[in-house]
Amino acid sequence: PTRRSSDLAEPLIRRALAIEETLHGLDHPEVATELDNLASLLLDANRQAEAEPLFRRALAICEASLPPIHPNMARALNNLAALLSETDRPAEAEPLMRRALAINLAILGRDHPNLARDFSDLAQLLRDTGRLAEAEPLQRRALAILEAGLGPDHPDVAVCLNNLARLLRDTNRLAEAEPLMRRHLVIFLIFQRATGHAHPHRDAAVRNYENLLSSMGRGRGGIRLALRQAYREAGLG
Repeated sequence: PTRRSSDLAEPLIRRALAIEETLHGLDHPEVATELDNLASLLLDANRQAEAEPLFRRALAICEASLPPIHPNMARALNNLAALLSETDRPAEAEPLMRRALAINLAILGRDHPNLARDFSDLAQLLRDTGRLAEAEPLQRRALAILEAGLGPDHPDVAVCLNNLARLLRDTNRLAEAEPLMRRHLVIFLIFQRATGHAHPHRDAAVRNYENLLSSMGRGRGGIRLALRQAYREAGLG
């Protein structure tokens, strides 16, 4: 059987880390970069307990060796925050996310596409901790940035639309959520028309839209009709 790419990459990253430690010492920013790379690989492989001390060490090196406004500082903060969020520690993750967002705002300006993820991640954390009113303007900001930077039919825009629609659904604003959820689906169908194959998120988008319509009281016939309209809007069928 073919070995996973992470299994092949791990020893290479560990060797790169050892080389950087030998060349520069244990507390150099280049060491922090390799620590982040290794920890990210471990996190993707669901080895959170191994990743966490590496992320923490990388952040400590950045804080000791870099100016406070530096892209590598923001990266280290966001990486540790992602792990803390995954391991259900939002109270620890939130201040790290906010620090990273402030750094990236200072470096990139208010409308850079890379900021959308920061806004969206913070909005998701606020949503998950029940602060829906705080989450909504951040999610709308992320959507506006992506639409301006990537265009209205980019798959990343679809993901952001889905996040905002879920937020509206959670606040029982189903009529506001419906056109966003439909557009989320239509974007993936446009991708299918353009590429000739289904986007990996298409089937989930169909289910999400069906579930929302059902929550709005639509029967099976109404749901089928809405799906046909979405396919036609995307130029399919």
